[in-house]
Amino acid sequence: MKNKFNLLLAAIVFTISACGNKQQNTDNNLTLSPESGTSYKAGNVVVAKLNYPSGTKPDSVVYLLDSVKIASVTDSSSVKIETANMPMGMKVITAKFYQGGKNQDISTNFVLMAAKAPEQYTYVVEKVYPHDTSAYTEGLLYQDGYLYESTGNKGESDLRKVDLNTGKVVQRVKLDPKYFGEGSAIIGDKIMMLTYQDKVGFVFDKSTFKLLKTFNNNVGVEGWGVTYDGNKIYMDDSTNRIWFLDKNNYNQTGFIDVYDDKGRVDEVNELEYIDGKLYSNIYTYDNIIVIDPKTGAVLQSINMANLWPMSQRPAGFDNDQNVLNGIAWDAKGKRLFVTGKKWPHLYQVRFVKK
Repeated sequence: MKNKFNLLLAAIVFTISACGNKQQNTDNNLTLSPESGTSYKAGNVVVAKLNYPSGTKPDSVVYLLDSVKIASVTDSSSVKIETANMPMGMKVITAKFYQGGKNQDISTNFVLMAAKAPEQYTYVVEKVYPHDTSAYTEGLLYQDGYLYESTGNKGESDLRKVDLNTGKVVQRVKLDPKYFGEGSAIIGDKIMMLTYQDKVGFVFDKSTFKLLKTFNNNVGVEGWGVTYDGNKIYMDDSTNRIWFLDKNNYNQTGFIDVYDDKGRVDEVNELEYIDGKLYSNIYTYDNIIVIDPKTGAVLQSINMANLWPMSQRPAGFDNDQNVLNGIAWDAKGKRLFVTGKKWPHLYQVRFVKK
């Protein structure tokens, strides 16, 4: 009797196992196009299609894009995804296959890049001002006749108010030597400043430079550049991602990923919001890019090579570290200023199309 029971039990186990294998095979017979990692240009139509064995009849197939339902079909019809106004970056397509009260999910992804190559610009120098060579420039701002500059390096980091015409520091607050200062933004009557890898941010009174508060900055990989558009804060973190922060509590509210027509653009650095667009240095490169703040697409690229020619730089100057960095916009006077880390000059420039 015991042997009969064991044989019966073995048969049940085999049957369950076979059913399980059959379910697994069904899953494996579902495929979803496009192939994972396929790249498209903004404006292209992406065709999503769930393929399943002939003779199989679904109750329905529901398509989602980044977890949001976009379509539902009851047959093998494909679904067209319009990308014209879509933010750049990786998008996840999920198909939910419903049959007999059960469902199976399968996902793929595609990468959306800028529709066209960035317009190429160069620059004209309109005026040259002195710049403090002790300033390892991280953030650069202009308001009410003065530059506001945040600087980096541990033991040297500070926030300073600078006379534009002389380059002299007229007001300064130093950070604790343990901090490496980074980008800054004027938000009303306050100045918000980031740190590099310490996950700490500071808020200063703009007039007195009194420290009003510190906050935990756990958004992104690191703290790099930051700017403000009058409504929200934009912050980058060493990658191609620009985060949106709430102006009151500095919490994350969204993001864009920066792409040109070739792919992602990493190490987006010092930021400045100018007439509805984001301007950014690319760390260690002699160019500035203009970014659509809604989509992350790179619209223009400005070649800043030879702004401070190598032939004019002193012997022993660390060109690898002391790179182009710093963009400030005079909104009232429509003047644009750029400089570099420990550079002796600050340049008023105008961008012109090649």
